Amino acid sequence: MQRMASSEHNEKLRILIVPFFATSHIGPHTDLAVRLAAARPGAVEPTMAVTPANVPVVRSALERHGASAAVRIATYPFPAVGGLPAGVENLSSAGADGWRIDAAAIDEALTRPAQEALIRELSPDVVLTDVHFFWNSVIAGELGVPCVTFSVIGPFSTLAMDHLHDTVDGYSGCHEVIVPRLPGPEIRIPRTELPEFLRSQETNDGFEPPFAAMRRCFGLAFNTFFELERQYCELYPWPGKRAYFLGPLSLPLPPAGATAGESPCIRWLGLMPRCSVVYVCFGTYAPISADQLRELALGLEASEKPFLWALRADGWAPPEGWEERVGKRGMLLRGWAPQAAILAHPAVGAFLTHCGSSSLLEAASAGVPMLTWPLVWDQFIEERLVTDVLKIGERVWSGSRSTWDAEKETVPAEAVARAVARFLEPGGTGEAARGRALELAAKANAAVAEGGSSYCDLRRLIDDLVEAKQGRPV
Repeated sequence: MQRMASSEHNEKLRILIVPFFATSHIGPHTDLAVRLAAARPGAVEPTMAVTPANVPVVRSALERHGASAAVRIATYPFPAVGGLPAGVENLSSAGADGWRIDAAAIDEALTRPAQEALIRELSPDVVLTDVHFFWNSVIAGELGVPCVTFSVIGPFSTLAMDHLHDTVDGYSGCHEVIVPRLPGPEIRIPRTELPEFLRSQETNDGFEPPFAAMRRCFGLAFNTFFELERQYCELYPWPGKRAYFLGPLSLPLPPAGATAGESPCIRWLGLMPRCSVVYVCFGTYAPISADQLRELALGLEASEKPFLWALRADGWAPPEGWEERVGKRGMLLRGWAPQAAILAHPAVGAFLTHCGSSSLLEAASAGVPMLTWPLVWDQFIEERLVTDVLKIGERVWSGSRSTWDAEKETVPAEAVARAVARFLEPGGTGEAARGRALELAAKANAAVAEGGSSYCDLRRLIDDLVEAKQGRPV
Protein backbone atom coordinates (compact mmCIF):
# COMPACT_ATOMS: atom_id res chain seq x y z
CA MET A 1 0.00 0.00 0.00
CA GLN A 2 1.39 3.40 -0.96
CA ARG A 3 1.44 6.37 1.34
CA MET A 4 -1.03 9.15 0.69
CA ALA A 5 -0.11 12.72 -0.24
CA SER A 6 0.68 14.85 2.80
CA SER A 7 -2.41 17.12 2.51
CA GLU A 8 -4.73 14.12 2.28
CA HIS A 9 -2.73 12.43 5.03
CA ASN A 10 -3.43 15.32 7.42
CA GLU A 11 -7.11 15.76 6.54
CA LYS A 12 -8.34 12.20 6.96
CA LEU A 13 -8.56 10.23 10.16
CA ARG A 14 -6.78 7.03 9.18
CA ILE A 15 -7.83 4.07 11.34
CA LEU A 16 -6.03 0.73 11.08
CA ILE A 17 -8.28 -2.15 12.22
CA VAL A 18 -6.65 -5.44 13.28
CA PRO A 19 -9.09 -8.35 13.88
CA PHE A 20 -8.41 -11.84 15.22
CA PHE A 21 -8.07 -14.74 12.76
CA ALA A 22 -11.73 -15.84 12.81
CA THR A 23 -14.71 -15.02 10.61
CA SER A 24 -16.76 -14.31 13.74
CA HIS A 25 -14.29 -11.49 14.52
CA ILE A 26 -13.38 -10.29 11.03
CA GLY A 27 -17.07 -9.79 10.15
CA PRO A 28 -17.93 -7.39 13.01
CA HIS A 29 -14.61 -5.54 12.60
CA THR A 30 -15.43 -5.03 8.91
CA ASP A 31 -18.95 -3.93 9.83
CA LEU A 32 -17.37 -1.36 12.14
CA ALA A 33 -15.04 -0.17 9.37
CA VAL A 34 -18.05 0.39 7.11
CA ARG A 35 -19.90 2.28 9.86
CA LEU A 36 -16.89 4.51 10.55
CA ALA A 37 -16.53 5.41 6.87
CA ALA A 38 -20.26 6.08 6.50
CA ALA A 39 -20.43 8.26 9.61
CA ARG A 40 -17.93 10.78 8.20
CA PRO A 41 -17.77 10.27 4.41
CA GLY A 42 -14.41 11.38 3.05
CA ALA A 43 -13.12 12.28 6.51
CA VAL A 44 -12.51 8.81 7.98
CA GLU A 45 -10.40 6.24 6.16
CA PRO A 46 -10.58 2.77 7.71
CA THR A 47 -8.13 0.06 6.67
CA MET A 48 -8.62 -3.62 7.52
CA ALA A 49 -5.35 -5.38 8.39
CA VAL A 50 -5.61 -9.13 7.78
CA THR A 51 -3.49 -12.03 6.60
CA PRO A 52 -3.76 -12.97 2.90
CA ALA A 53 -6.12 -15.95 3.30
CA ASN A 54 -8.55 -13.75 5.25
CA VAL A 55 -8.89 -11.07 2.57
CA PRO A 56 -11.91 -12.85 0.96
CA VAL A 57 -13.71 -12.76 4.34
CA VAL A 58 -13.32 -8.97 4.43
CA ARG A 59 -14.34 -8.56 0.80
CA SER A 60 -17.43 -10.70 1.29
CA ALA A 61 -18.53 -8.54 4.24
CA LEU A 62 -17.87 -5.36 2.27
CA GLU A 63 -19.90 -6.64 -0.67
CA ARG A 64 -22.88 -7.28 1.59
CA HIS A 65 -22.77 -3.62 2.56
CA GLY A 66 -22.03 -2.40 -0.97
CA ALA A 67 -19.14 -0.48 0.57
CA SER A 68 -15.99 -1.95 -0.99
CA ALA A 69 -14.68 1.46 -2.11
CA ALA A 70 -14.93 3.02 1.35
CA VAL A 71 -12.65 0.58 3.21
CA ARG A 72 -9.07 -0.32 2.33
CA ILE A 73 -7.40 -3.68 2.93
CA ALA A 74 -3.78 -4.16 3.96
CA THR A 75 -2.10 -7.53 4.48
CA TYR A 76 0.63 -8.92 6.66
CA PRO A 77 1.99 -12.50 6.71
CA PHE A 78 0.36 -15.13 8.88
CA PRO A 79 2.81 -16.45 11.51
CA ALA A 80 4.60 -19.70 10.80
CA VAL A 81 2.66 -22.28 12.83
CA GLY A 82 3.78 -25.90 12.87
CA GLY A 83 1.06 -28.40 11.98
CA LEU A 84 -1.08 -25.99 9.95
CA PRO A 85 -1.30 -26.48 6.17
CA ALA A 86 -0.31 -23.50 4.04
CA GLY A 87 -3.18 -21.09 3.54
CA VAL A 88 -5.10 -22.14 6.67
CA GLU A 89 -5.29 -18.84 8.57
CA ASN A 90 -8.83 -18.81 9.98
CA LEU A 91 -10.56 -20.80 12.72
CA SER A 92 -13.41 -21.56 10.34
CA SER A 93 -11.12 -23.49 8.00
CA ALA A 94 -8.79 -24.99 10.60
CA GLY A 95 -11.07 -27.75 11.89
CA ALA A 96 -9.44 -29.74 14.68
CA ASP A 97 -6.31 -27.58 14.32
CA GLY A 98 -8.15 -24.48 15.48
CA TRP A 99 -6.27 -24.55 18.77
CA ARG A 100 -3.07 -23.89 16.82
CA ILE A 101 -4.50 -20.65 15.47
CA ASP A 102 -5.69 -19.65 18.95
CA ALA A 103 -2.22 -20.33 20.36
CA ALA A 104 -0.48 -18.42 17.59
CA ALA A 105 -2.79 -15.42 17.91
CA ILE A 106 -1.82 -14.70 21.51
CA ASP A 107 1.86 -15.63 21.07
CA GLU A 108 3.59 -12.26 21.02
CA ALA A 109 6.83 -13.67 19.61
CA LEU A 110 4.98 -15.21 16.65
CA THR A 111 2.36 -12.63 15.72
CA ARG A 112 3.63 -9.25 16.90
CA PRO A 113 6.55 -8.76 14.44
CA ALA A 114 4.44 -8.79 11.27
CA GLN A 115 1.69 -6.66 12.80
CA GLU A 116 4.19 -4.17 14.17
CA ALA A 117 5.94 -3.88 10.81
CA LEU A 118 2.63 -3.08 9.11
CA ILE A 119 1.55 -0.58 11.76
CA ARG A 120 4.87 1.26 11.57
CA GLU A 121 4.83 1.21 7.76
CA LEU A 122 1.33 2.66 7.48
CA SER A 123 1.70 5.01 10.46
CA PRO A 124 -2.05 5.37 11.09
CA ASP A 125 -3.70 7.99 13.25
CA VAL A 126 -5.47 5.29 15.28
CA VAL A 127 -4.92 1.59 15.91
CA LEU A 128 -8.18 -0.27 16.56
CA THR A 129 -7.27 -3.77 17.68
CA ASP A 130 -8.95 -7.00 18.70
CA VAL A 131 -8.50 -7.97 22.34
CA HIS A 132 -6.18 -10.86 21.42
CA PHE A 133 -3.41 -8.59 20.17
CA PHE A 134 -2.56 -6.88 23.45
CA TRP A 135 0.84 -5.67 22.22
CA ASN A 136 -0.74 -3.26 19.74
CA SER A 137 -1.51 -0.80 22.54
CA VAL A 138 2.22 -0.70 23.28
CA ILE A 139 3.10 -0.16 19.62
CA ALA A 140 0.50 2.60 19.33
CA GLY A 141 1.88 4.24 22.46
CA GLU A 142 5.38 4.24 21.00
CA LEU A 143 4.02 5.92 17.85
CA GLY A 144 2.10 8.46 19.94
CA VAL A 145 -1.32 7.48 18.58
CA PRO A 146 -4.41 6.23 20.44
CA CYS A 147 -5.23 2.53 20.56
CA VAL A 148 -8.87 1.45 20.87
CA THR A 149 -9.62 -2.15 21.87
CA PHE A 150 -12.68 -3.51 20.09
CA SER A 151 -14.43 -6.53 21.58
CA VAL A 152 -17.00 -8.68 19.83
CA ILE A 153 -17.80 -10.08 23.30
CA GLY A 154 -20.17 -7.80 25.20
CA PRO A 155 -19.73 -6.08 28.58
CA PHE A 156 -21.59 -8.79 30.55
CA SER A 157 -19.25 -11.60 29.54
CA THR A 158 -16.15 -9.41 29.55
CA LEU A 159 -16.84 -8.26 33.11
CA ALA A 160 -17.69 -11.79 34.24
CA MET A 161 -14.41 -13.19 32.90
CA ASP A 162 -12.41 -10.25 34.23
CA HIS A 163 -13.90 -10.58 37.73
CA LEU A 164 -13.44 -14.35 37.75
CA HIS A 165 -9.87 -13.95 36.54
CA ASP A 166 -9.04 -11.44 39.28
CA THR A 167 -10.72 -13.24 42.18
CA VAL A 168 -9.99 -16.95 42.26
CA ASP A 169 -6.86 -18.95 41.56
CA GLY A 170 -7.70 -21.51 38.89
CA TYR A 171 -10.98 -22.87 40.40
CA SER A 172 -9.41 -26.33 40.46
CA GLY A 173 -11.17 -27.33 43.69
CA CYS A 174 -14.58 -25.83 42.93
CA HIS A 175 -17.62 -27.60 41.54
CA GLU A 176 -19.46 -24.32 40.94
CA VAL A 177 -18.47 -20.66 41.07
CA ILE A 178 -20.48 -17.48 41.61
CA VAL A 179 -19.36 -14.54 39.48
CA PRO A 180 -18.35 -11.81 41.95
CA ARG A 181 -19.21 -8.09 41.82
CA LEU A 182 -21.82 -8.29 39.06
CA PRO A 183 -25.12 -6.39 39.27
CA GLY A 184 -28.36 -8.11 38.41
CA PRO A 185 -29.19 -11.76 39.13
CA GLU A 186 -26.61 -14.01 40.75
CA ILE A 187 -24.66 -15.85 38.06
CA ARG A 188 -23.60 -19.41 38.96
CA ILE A 189 -21.41 -21.45 36.62
CA PRO A 190 -20.15 -25.04 37.06
CA ARG A 191 -16.37 -25.19 36.82
CA THR A 192 -16.63 -27.45 33.77
CA GLU A 193 -18.42 -24.64 31.90
CA LEU A 194 -15.77 -21.99 32.54
CA PRO A 195 -13.56 -20.78 29.68
CA GLU A 196 -10.39 -22.83 29.47
CA PHE A 197 -8.13 -20.04 30.69
CA LEU A 198 -10.03 -19.90 34.00
CA ARG A 199 -9.86 -23.63 34.65
CA SER A 200 -6.14 -23.93 35.27
CA GLN A 201 -3.61 -21.55 36.76
CA GLU A 202 -1.16 -22.16 33.91
CA THR A 203 -3.53 -20.87 31.23
CA ASN A 204 -5.04 -18.27 33.58
CA ASP A 205 -1.67 -16.53 33.89
CA GLY A 206 -1.37 -16.42 30.10
CA PHE A 207 -4.46 -14.25 29.78
CA GLU A 208 -3.35 -11.46 32.09
CA PRO A 209 -1.76 -9.39 29.26
CA PRO A 210 -5.02 -8.90 27.28
CA PHE A 211 -6.86 -7.68 30.38
CA ALA A 212 -3.97 -5.36 31.23
CA ALA A 213 -3.96 -4.00 27.66
CA MET A 214 -7.68 -3.20 27.85
CA ARG A 215 -6.97 -1.04 30.91
CA ARG A 216 -4.01 0.61 29.20
CA CYS A 217 -5.60 1.62 25.89
CA PHE A 218 -7.28 4.91 24.92
CA GLY A 219 -10.74 3.37 25.02
CA LEU A 220 -12.88 0.25 24.76
CA ALA A 221 -15.47 -0.34 22.04
CA PHE A 222 -18.12 -3.07 22.08
CA ASN A 223 -20.44 -4.56 19.49
CA THR A 224 -23.49 -4.15 21.69
CA PHE A 225 -26.05 -1.48 22.45
CA PHE A 226 -26.53 0.24 25.78
CA GLU A 227 -30.13 -0.85 26.24
CA LEU A 228 -29.24 -4.56 25.92
CA GLU A 229 -26.68 -4.66 28.74
CA ARG A 230 -27.42 -1.41 30.55
CA GLN A 231 -26.42 -2.42 34.09
CA TYR A 232 -23.12 -3.85 32.81
CA CYS A 233 -22.40 -0.99 30.40
CA GLU A 234 -22.79 1.38 33.34
CA LEU A 235 -19.75 -0.22 35.00
CA TYR A 236 -17.61 1.20 32.18
CA PRO A 237 -15.41 3.00 31.52
CA TRP A 238 -12.68 1.58 33.65
CA PRO A 239 -10.75 4.31 35.46
CA GLY A 240 -9.46 6.84 32.96
CA LYS A 241 -10.73 4.93 29.92
CA ARG A 242 -13.54 5.73 27.51
CA ALA A 243 -16.21 3.22 26.54
CA TYR A 244 -18.22 3.12 23.33
CA PHE A 245 -21.21 0.85 22.69
CA LEU A 246 -21.59 0.75 18.91
CA GLY A 247 -23.82 -2.19 18.01
CA PRO A 248 -25.57 -3.99 16.63
CA LEU A 249 -23.08 -3.38 13.82
CA SER A 250 -25.04 -5.75 11.59
CA LEU A 251 -27.93 -3.24 11.60
CA PRO A 252 -29.47 -1.74 9.64
CA LEU A 253 -29.80 -4.69 7.29
CA PRO A 254 -28.90 -4.04 3.65
CA PRO A 255 -31.94 -3.57 1.40
CA ALA A 256 -33.48 -6.90 0.45
CA GLY A 257 -31.79 -7.67 -2.84
CA ALA A 258 -30.96 -10.53 -5.12
CA THR A 259 -28.51 -12.25 -2.78
CA ALA A 260 -30.94 -12.90 0.07
CA GLY A 261 -34.15 -12.86 -1.98
CA GLU A 262 -32.97 -15.57 -4.37
CA SER A 263 -31.50 -17.79 -1.68
CA PRO A 264 -33.21 -21.22 -1.65
CA CYS A 265 -33.50 -21.12 2.14
CA ILE A 266 -35.29 -17.74 2.05
CA ARG A 267 -37.68 -19.07 -0.58
CA TRP A 268 -38.28 -22.16 1.57
CA LEU A 269 -39.00 -19.99 4.63
CA GLY A 270 -41.58 -18.13 2.57
CA LEU A 271 -43.63 -21.34 2.44
CA MET A 272 -43.74 -21.76 6.23
CA PRO A 273 -46.26 -20.31 8.72
CA ARG A 274 -45.27 -17.36 10.89
CA CYS A 275 -43.02 -18.19 13.88
CA SER A 276 -43.12 -21.91 13.07
CA VAL A 277 -39.48 -22.66 12.15
CA VAL A 278 -36.51 -23.32 14.40
CA TYR A 279 -33.27 -22.10 12.81
CA VAL A 280 -30.27 -24.20 13.87
CA CYS A 281 -26.69 -22.97 13.57
CA PHE A 282 -23.59 -23.55 15.71
CA GLY A 283 -21.33 -20.84 14.31
CA THR A 284 -18.25 -20.97 12.15
CA TYR A 285 -15.63 -23.06 13.92
CA ALA A 286 -16.51 -25.16 16.99
CA PRO A 287 -16.57 -28.83 15.90
CA ILE A 288 -19.39 -31.20 16.87
CA SER A 289 -18.95 -34.97 16.95
CA ALA A 290 -20.63 -37.20 14.38
CA ASP A 291 -22.55 -38.95 17.18
CA GLN A 292 -23.90 -35.63 18.42
CA LEU A 293 -24.89 -34.54 14.93
CA ARG A 294 -26.81 -37.80 14.52
CA GLU A 295 -28.72 -37.24 17.78
CA LEU A 296 -29.46 -33.65 16.77
CA ALA A 297 -30.79 -34.79 13.39
CA LEU A 298 -33.03 -37.41 14.98
CA GLY A 299 -34.22 -34.92 17.60
CA LEU A 300 -35.19 -32.35 14.97
CA GLU A 301 -37.06 -35.06 13.12
CA ALA A 302 -38.88 -36.24 16.26
CA SER A 303 -39.88 -32.68 17.27
CA GLU A 304 -42.31 -32.59 14.34
CA LYS A 305 -41.53 -28.86 13.96
CA PRO A 306 -40.22 -27.21 10.77
CA PHE A 307 -36.48 -26.54 10.90
CA LEU A 308 -33.74 -24.86 8.87
CA TRP A 309 -30.35 -26.31 9.81
CA ALA A 310 -27.18 -24.50 8.68
CA LEU A 311 -24.63 -27.32 8.89
CA ARG A 312 -20.87 -26.90 8.78
CA ALA A 313 -19.53 -30.44 8.94
CA ASP A 314 -17.70 -31.65 5.86
CA GLY A 315 -18.26 -35.30 5.09
CA TRP A 316 -21.07 -35.87 7.59
CA ALA A 317 -24.32 -37.38 6.33
CA PRO A 318 -27.61 -37.69 8.24
CA PRO A 319 -28.96 -41.13 9.21
CA GLU A 320 -30.20 -43.31 6.37
CA GLY A 321 -33.72 -42.37 5.29
CA TRP A 322 -33.73 -39.19 7.42
CA GLU A 323 -34.12 -36.73 4.57
CA GLU A 324 -36.99 -38.75 3.07
CA ARG A 325 -38.77 -38.94 6.44
CA VAL A 326 -38.34 -35.23 7.13
CA GLY A 327 -39.40 -34.25 3.61
CA LYS A 328 -40.34 -30.62 3.07
CA ARG A 329 -40.71 -29.96 6.79
CA GLY A 330 -36.95 -29.51 7.16
CA MET A 331 -34.12 -27.98 5.16
CA LEU A 332 -30.44 -28.84 5.51
CA LEU A 333 -28.24 -25.96 4.37
CA ARG A 334 -24.54 -26.72 3.95
CA GLY A 335 -21.93 -23.97 3.95
CA TRP A 336 -22.53 -20.25 4.40
CA ALA A 337 -26.01 -19.12 5.42
CA PRO A 338 -27.46 -15.58 5.16
CA GLN A 339 -28.03 -15.60 8.91
CA ALA A 340 -29.21 -12.02 9.36
CA ALA A 341 -31.80 -12.44 6.60
CA ILE A 342 -32.90 -15.80 8.03
CA LEU A 343 -33.40 -14.42 11.53
CA ALA A 344 -35.30 -11.44 10.15
CA HIS A 345 -37.77 -13.70 8.31
CA PRO A 346 -41.23 -13.83 9.95
CA ALA A 347 -41.37 -17.64 9.64
CA VAL A 348 -38.50 -18.07 12.13
CA GLY A 349 -39.83 -18.63 15.63
CA ALA A 350 -36.68 -19.74 17.48
CA PHE A 351 -32.91 -19.90 17.06
CA LEU A 352 -31.07 -22.97 18.35
CA THR A 353 -27.64 -21.44 18.88
CA HIS A 354 -24.20 -21.99 20.37
CA CYS A 355 -24.45 -18.54 22.02
CA GLY A 356 -21.66 -16.90 20.08
CA SER A 357 -21.67 -13.16 20.75
CA SER A 358 -22.53 -12.12 17.19
CA SER A 359 -25.30 -14.73 16.90
CA LEU A 360 -26.80 -13.64 20.21
CA LEU A 361 -26.80 -10.01 19.10
CA GLU A 362 -28.29 -10.82 15.69
CA ALA A 363 -31.09 -12.86 17.27
CA ALA A 364 -31.93 -10.16 19.80
CA SER A 365 -31.89 -7.55 17.03
CA ALA A 366 -34.36 -9.64 15.02
CA GLY A 367 -36.65 -10.34 17.99
CA VAL A 368 -36.05 -14.10 17.86
CA PRO A 369 -35.93 -16.08 21.15
CA MET A 370 -33.16 -18.64 21.61
CA LEU A 371 -32.67 -22.27 22.52
CA THR A 372 -29.16 -22.32 23.95
CA TRP A 373 -26.50 -24.96 23.33
CA PRO A 374 -23.07 -23.48 24.16
CA LEU A 375 -19.94 -25.34 23.09
CA VAL A 376 -16.68 -23.53 23.95
CA TRP A 377 -14.91 -20.53 25.42
CA ASP A 378 -17.22 -17.73 26.68
CA GLN A 379 -20.41 -19.20 25.24
CA PHE A 380 -21.59 -20.69 28.55
CA ILE A 381 -21.29 -17.23 30.11
CA GLU A 382 -23.12 -15.63 27.18
CA GLU A 383 -25.87 -18.21 27.72
CA ARG A 384 -26.52 -16.73 31.18
CA LEU A 385 -27.14 -13.33 29.60
CA VAL A 386 -29.83 -14.94 27.43
CA THR A 387 -31.46 -17.17 30.03
CA ASP A 388 -30.86 -15.49 33.42
CA VAL A 389 -30.60 -11.76 32.67
CA LEU A 390 -32.59 -10.99 29.51
CA LYS A 391 -34.86 -14.06 29.78
CA ILE A 392 -35.16 -14.40 26.01
CA GLY A 393 -34.35 -18.10 25.81
CA GLU A 394 -33.84 -21.39 27.60
CA ARG A 395 -31.42 -24.30 27.57
CA VAL A 396 -31.77 -27.29 25.30
CA TRP A 397 -30.02 -29.58 27.79
CA SER A 398 -29.56 -29.37 31.55
CA GLY A 399 -27.30 -32.41 31.90
CA SER A 400 -23.52 -32.40 32.32
CA ARG A 401 -21.84 -29.89 29.99
CA SER A 402 -18.26 -28.76 29.48
CA THR A 403 -15.96 -26.51 27.49
CA TRP A 404 -13.67 -29.57 27.07
CA ASP A 405 -14.60 -32.16 24.46
CA ALA A 406 -13.44 -35.04 26.67
CA GLU A 407 -15.98 -34.05 29.34
CA LYS A 408 -18.97 -33.44 27.09
CA GLU A 409 -22.03 -35.67 27.28
CA THR A 410 -23.91 -36.45 24.09
CA VAL A 411 -27.26 -34.68 24.19
CA PRO A 412 -29.85 -37.34 23.30
CA ALA A 413 -32.36 -36.95 20.49
CA GLU A 414 -35.23 -37.12 22.99
CA ALA A 415 -33.96 -34.02 24.79
CA VAL A 416 -33.60 -32.08 21.54
CA ALA A 417 -37.11 -33.05 20.40
CA ARG A 418 -38.63 -32.16 23.75
CA ALA A 419 -36.91 -28.74 23.96
CA VAL A 420 -37.80 -27.72 20.40
CA ALA A 421 -41.41 -28.89 20.57
CA ARG A 422 -42.07 -27.21 23.93
CA PHE A 423 -40.46 -23.93 22.89
CA LEU A 424 -42.38 -23.62 19.61
CA GLU A 425 -45.72 -24.88 20.90
CA PRO A 426 -48.43 -22.17 20.70
CA GLY A 427 -48.74 -20.77 24.21
CA GLY A 428 -45.51 -22.56 25.15
CA THR A 429 -42.40 -21.27 26.88
CA GLY A 430 -41.13 -19.57 23.74
CA GLU A 431 -43.96 -17.06 23.52
CA ALA A 432 -43.03 -15.05 26.61
CA ALA A 433 -39.38 -15.10 25.53
CA ARG A 434 -40.43 -13.91 22.08
CA GLY A 435 -42.30 -10.96 23.55
CA ARG A 436 -39.21 -9.81 25.44
CA ALA A 437 -37.00 -10.42 22.38
CA LEU A 438 -39.27 -8.25 20.23
CA GLU A 439 -38.97 -5.43 22.76
CA LEU A 440 -35.16 -5.70 22.50
CA ALA A 441 -35.35 -5.72 18.70
CA ALA A 442 -37.18 -2.39 18.74
CA LYS A 443 -34.50 -0.96 21.06
CA ALA A 444 -31.70 -2.33 18.86
CA ASN A 445 -33.06 -0.62 15.76
CA ALA A 446 -33.61 2.59 17.70
CA ALA A 447 -30.01 2.46 18.98
CA VAL A 448 -28.49 2.57 15.49
CA ALA A 449 -31.01 5.05 14.08
CA GLU A 450 -30.18 8.75 14.00
CA GLY A 451 -30.01 10.07 17.57
CA GLY A 452 -29.90 6.57 19.11
CA SER A 453 -27.35 5.49 21.70
CA SER A 454 -25.09 3.56 19.30
CA TYR A 455 -25.42 6.22 16.60
CA CYS A 456 -24.23 8.85 19.07
CA ASP A 457 -21.45 6.70 20.52
CA LEU A 458 -19.99 6.04 17.05
CA ARG A 459 -19.79 9.74 16.36
CA ARG A 460 -18.42 10.40 19.84
CA LEU A 461 -15.69 7.85 19.14
CA ILE A 462 -14.74 9.61 15.90
CA ASP A 463 -14.82 13.04 17.55
CA ASP A 464 -12.62 11.84 20.42
CA LEU A 465 -10.11 10.36 17.98
CA VAL A 466 -10.05 13.51 15.82
CA GLU A 467 -9.45 15.56 18.95
CA ALA A 468 -6.64 13.21 19.98
CA LYS A 469 -5.08 13.55 16.51
CA GLN A 470 -5.30 17.34 16.54
CA GLY A 471 -3.75 17.44 19.98
CA ARG A 472 -0.62 15.65 18.78
CA PRO A 473 2.42 17.64 17.64
CA VAL A 474 2.61 17.77 13.82
